[in-house]
Amino acid sequence: MLYPERLPSFTRLAPPAAASDLVEWFWFPRWDLPEGVVLRQPVLGYPAANLVVEPPVVTLWGATTRTSERVLEGSGWAVGALLKPAALARLHDAPSRLVDASTVLDEPELERTVSVAMPDLDVATAVVSLWLMQRVGPLTPEARLANAMAGLLTSDAAILRVDDAAERLRVSVRTLQRLAHRMVGLSPAAMIRRRRLQEAAQRVRDHPDASLADIAADLGYADHAHLANDFRAVLGFTASDYRAR
Repeated sequence: MLYPERLPSFTRLAPPAAASDLVEWFWFPRWDLPEGVVLRQPVLGYPAANLVVEPPVVTLWGATTRTSERVLEGSGWAVGALLKPAALARLHDAPSRLVDASTVLDEPELERTVSVAMPDLDVATAVVSLWLMQRVGPLTPEARLANAMAGLLTSDAAILRVDDAAERLRVSVRTLQRLAHRMVGLSPAAMIRRRRLQEAAQRVRDHPDASLADIAADLGYADHAHLANDFRAVLGFTASDYRAR
């Protein structure tokens, strides 16, 4: 969420330990807006898929390469799970076809059970976690490698090139590229770029006094101009614009 402070309620929870190989975290937006009020929330998605329960449907959203906009009105809630590759690969047979797209899952019982659990976030988390564990089953060595790859590419600031990740995981660059395509849908390079932009946006928002040049340098951008170009290409505005909004 590019402007989380504008949401009436937004909570993020860690998954239960038993589901930690399948879910990065759970997220819960809730809203109850006055009649006629419409809230538009731009979203810069993580380079991963999401399973979202929002009555009356359960939707699997693929990784994204651009921003999207969520329009909220009336009242409602959603239970979202940011999926690790091990989970996505068992929920969809071609993650690359799901990039910037979504598919509705025929899971009325999951939707019903989560709806009964809400607004108890811990119970809703447990319901979705159990469903995922039953659907995915034991992890294969490839699934564990894919999880390790995603963890490096999306959270380790020291990983600036695909070669860095391949060396850390002791596999070839080509192996990493095939694994990312098959189990995430994005290239490793695209995952690194999105992680850097995510972190840049977070720092720009949370540290208004920090120099944009310093943020760019810390995140491995060649200079401030490259950071500005990345913002503009994906978000449609620069880091300076984002800070001023």
